[in-house]
Amino acid sequence: MPLLKSGCKDKKEIWGRRYPTRMINFGENKSFMIVVTGAAGFIGSHLIDKLNQEGFKAIIAVDLFHDEVKLANLDHQNILASLDRRVFIPWLEENAEGVEFIFHLGAHTDTTETDEALFAELNTNYTKQVWNICATEQIPLIYASSAATYGLGELGFSDDHSLIPQLQPLNAYAHSKHQFDLWALGQEKRPFYWAGLKFFNVYGKNEDHKGKMSSMVYQLHRQIEDGGKVRLFKSYDEKYDDGEQLRDFVYVQDVVNVMYWMMHHRKDSGIYNVGTGQARSFKDVVNALQQVLDKQVDIEYIDMPEHLRDKYQYFTEADLKKLKSIGFPMDFSSLEDGVRACCSNLPN
Repeated sequence: MPLLKSGCKDKKEIWGRRYPTRMINFGENKSFMIVVTGAAGFIGSHLIDKLNQEGFKAIIAVDLFHDEVKLANLDHQNILASLDRRVFIPWLEENAEGVEFIFHLGAHTDTTETDEALFAELNTNYTKQVWNICATEQIPLIYASSAATYGLGELGFSDDHSLIPQLQPLNAYAHSKHQFDLWALGQEKRPFYWAGLKFFNVYGKNEDHKGKMSSMVYQLHRQIEDGGKVRLFKSYDEKYDDGEQLRDFVYVQDVVNVMYWMMHHRKDSGIYNVGTGQARSFKDVVNALQQVLDKQVDIEYIDMPEHLRDKYQYFTEADLKKLKSIGFPMDFSSLEDGVRACCSNLPN
C-alpha cells in the first residue's frame, strides 16, 4: 500500500493514478475512485472494508498515517493509494474528474481539546474546502457531523433543518461540527448530492487507537478484562440514578450500512441522524458485556470531574423519522446484538 507523503516533489508520487473519465453510474464497473478521509480511523476503516466486500477497489485512503496502531486498521484492505491529508486538497483539485464519491470522515475529534482555532482549521474550514471542490465538480459528498452538536438536548434530537440553528453545542469539537452544518445549509452552491450524518455513540472493533475518545463499550470491555470491575460516573442530575445515564449506542456496521445505502441512493440531500433511536443506560452496556463474556462484574461509581458536570449529556436518542422517510430499509442492531457481534473482535 503506497504511502503518499507531503513534501514530495514528484506529482506522480504525491497524487497517484489519474483516471481519464468520470463514470456517472455504478453499474457493473466499480473501478472509479472513491475517496475516504479518516481512512485509518474507526469508522473509515470499517467503511473501506464494506466497499471492498462489495467489489470496490479503487479507493483513495486519506489520513495522516503516522499512528502504527491506526495503520493496523487497514491491514488486508484493498486500496488504490493512500494520501496524506495535508496534500489531499491539491490532489482533489487536480484529480476531481476521476472521483465518483467522497466520504469525508476525517476530523480532529478530541472533545476535551479547547483550542477553537485548531478545530476551525482541521474540521470546519478543511471541510469547506472539500465541499467547494465537490460543488464545483459536482462530486457527491457524505461528511461526518456529530450528535455532540445537540448539546444537552434541550431541543430534543430532531434533525429537522429548521431546528439546527438553535442548537447549543457544549465543547469546541461539537461547535466546529455545528458551524459547518450551519454553513452547509446556507450554501447556494452545493454538490448535486450531499449528506451530513450526525453519528451518535458508535462502537465496534478498530478503536484501539482512540484512547480516552473510544466508545464506552470498548472502555468497559477493557476494564472487565483487566480486572473485573468497571467504573462509571456518578449522576449529578436527580432525574438519573448512578449508571442510568442514557445514550444512543449504535453498532459501527449499522453506521456503515447507512453510508453505503446513501452512496447508491444519492438523492434527498440533507443532514441526518444516525443512531438506533433507542437510548440505553451504561448499566445496560455492562449487563450486555457480562452476558457475552460470561463474567460477573462489580460497578464502582466515581466522581465526575467538576469541569464536565455542567456539560454532560445525560440522555441522547436519535430521531430517525427523516432517515426512514427517505426509504432507508434496514433496522438497527440492538445493544445486545451489537455487543455480541463485535465483542469477540475487541481487545483481550
